Amino acid sequence: MPPDLEPSTTVARLAADEATARRVMEVVAESFDPLAAVVGASEEGPGRWTVAIHFRDPPSETAIRALVALSAGPDAATALSFETTSPKDWVRASHEGLRPVEAGRFVVHTPHYRQRVPLNRIGIEIEASLAFGTGHHGTTRGCLLALDRIVKSRRPSRPLPRLRGKGREPARRHAILDIGTGTGVLAIAAARALRSRVMATDIDPVAVRVARANVRLNHTSGFVELARADGLAARRLNGRYDLVFANILLEPLQRLATPIARNLAPCGQVVLSGLLRGQAVAALAPYIARGLALKQRIPLEGWMTLVLARRGRRGVAARRSSQ
Repeated sequence: MPPDLEPSTTVARLAADEATARRVMEVVAESFDPLAAVVGASEEGPGRWTVAIHFRDPPSETAIRALVALSAGPDAATALSFETTSPKDWVRASHEGLRPVEAGRFVVHTPHYRQRVPLNRIGIEIEASLAFGTGHHGTTRGCLLALDRIVKSRRPSRPLPRLRGKGREPARRHAILDIGTGTGVLAIAAARALRSRVMATDIDPVAVRVARANVRLNHTSGFVELARADGLAARRLNGRYDLVFANILLEPLQRLATPIARNLAPCGQVVLSGLLRGQAVAALAPYIARGLALKQRIPLEGWMTLVLARRGRRGVAARRSSQ
């Protein structure tokens, strides 16, 4: 297509304080398909941030302002500005507008920052057009921080099963389950950090395709198996997992308490996220009722990540003998 006929895209910009910028980024990440929009923020000075939302197709300005008003107030909605930009600007913004996200040993980044990952960190690369999986959201960062702490606590006393030889042949079928994998960030991070087999699922077929592309990009195809599934309903997902991630929403987390507990190995751990801070107790209740114990809370940017664990066989036997 000749340059003068290239379709234009739209960018919405907002100058705001850090708290407002984060609220706007969160609501955009929750509201738009990752193939439709990319959101990023840059610090212009002390307390001054600029949020940029790049849309592949022209959005409804009225709808965007209403969305921003709900999350950040009417003043932010009024201050929002719109302009058209070229597809080349979209690609550049996708790569450059989303800064790397650090969470413990993990650095989640777009290809633009590939060479900037420190050698002592685990870099996870996500294609820019799929950038809502780059960990900017507090729930994803919370899960990565939980994984970082789990890895530290397991060394050297209780490592997960690892891969034999050169890392091509799995020592067991799966050690880790990632429910609602999205772009596959948590599955990739777990595979890279623990070198264990991961089963990653999502109810959305687009998410499964996106995650599969990112798994290939990060050279973890031999570690991560992907499937479209609703929770643990499929028989192929039944097993004994040492670690389960479920970064979804309150209602499905409550509904999945029984199958997750049933498929968790002795001493296995569960990382729950996708929760507002006020939802933590409601999410915990069905898991506590099924014998799991709360190990850690990770509050981050208004969100809560919970880490629970199943007692080992010895602990269960000791408790029964004392009754």
